[in-house]
Formats: sequence, C-alpha cells, structure tokens
Amino acid sequence: MALRIIAGDLKGRKLRAVHGTKTRPTANRTREAIFNILASQIPGCRVLDLFAGTGTFGIEALSRKAHAAVFIDNDKDAISVLQANIKSLCPAGQTQIIRWNLVNNLNCLNSLSLSFDLVFMDPPYLKYMIEPTLRNLHLSQCLADGARIIVEHSQREPVLARQLPFEIADQRKYGKTLVTFLDYVV
Repeated sequence: MALRIIAGDLKGRKLRAVHGTKTRPTANRTREAIFNILASQIPGCRVLDLFAGTGTFGIEALSRKAHAAVFIDNDKDAISVLQANIKSLCPAGQTQIIRWNLVNNLNCLNSLSLSFDLVFMDPPYLKYMIEPTLRNLHLSQCLADGARIIVEHSQREPVLARQLPFEIADQRKYGKTLVTFLDYVV
C-alpha cells in the first residue's frame, strides 16, 4: 500500500513504510475519513501519536495545521522510518520522537510540560494494549481538558475504558477496523 498525505500543506507527499509485517499502516481512505471528522479540531492543536509506526497520523495532522506533534513507538525499525519521514516532510521544531514502551507507563512525557488536545492510538491488533495505554495516558496528566483520543482497533478488541475518565463520543467501522473517538472528561 502506498502511503501518502491526504490533505493540507503536504498533500500528495509519500511516506516511507516499515518493511515487513511488524506494522499495519492505516489505509489512506480510513485516515481520510478520520480527518474529515476531526477537521475543525486540528488547526493549532498539540498532537500525541501513540504506537506511531510511520507517523502517518501525526504528520497528517501537521499537514493540516496542527501546532506540534510528539510521536511514540517502541520498535527500532518504526522509529528509523519515522525519523526519515519527519526529516523529509516536517518543519524543524514541530516534532519530537520518543522510543518508549507505552504499555508500562508514559513517564517519558513528564519532562515535556505539554498538554495534548488530540491523541491517536493505533496499537497492534488483539494484543490488549488499549486499556493499559489509556490508563497510562490518564496517569501521565498530559491531556488538555476535553482532549479527543482516537483509537484504531480490531472489532474483536472493544474499547471499554472502564473506570477511566473517557467517554465514547463516536465509533465508526471501516472494513474490519473500528475507530473509536473518546473524549477526556475530568
């Protein structure tokens, strides 16, 4: 699948992908649908791209006038491709890449002193990383009031967010993929 930026300043630009099957990039059509829903929320926002892979969500947001994006992934090959994509596409100073295991904690965000308005989560399917990551996201205290979290996941792994300050605002099905839109309510 050829990855490209859908709209904005970088429209049509191609993204490098991680070789092999370790990552599962979001289809262009699914990403386009997600960004159409979020269009009014993107300009000026601060984005956190979790399980970033090639960085398609964060780079797409920057192309559409997001203020800044932080990318987190734990895979060295994904980080290498992400660095190349950002170097070739994004203005200096708008991005930061962190290699970190998100399921353990998000302590890597403590030193940033940022609050994020928009969070993209695209964890490996059926690895049950959604709830621990949501819990860590809440515990990190890095979310702005009313932040929106977008979780791409398998239909067989629902987003429940039990006992966490997240409410499901919307959910859409794209083929075998579900996209759940959560609002951070504190």
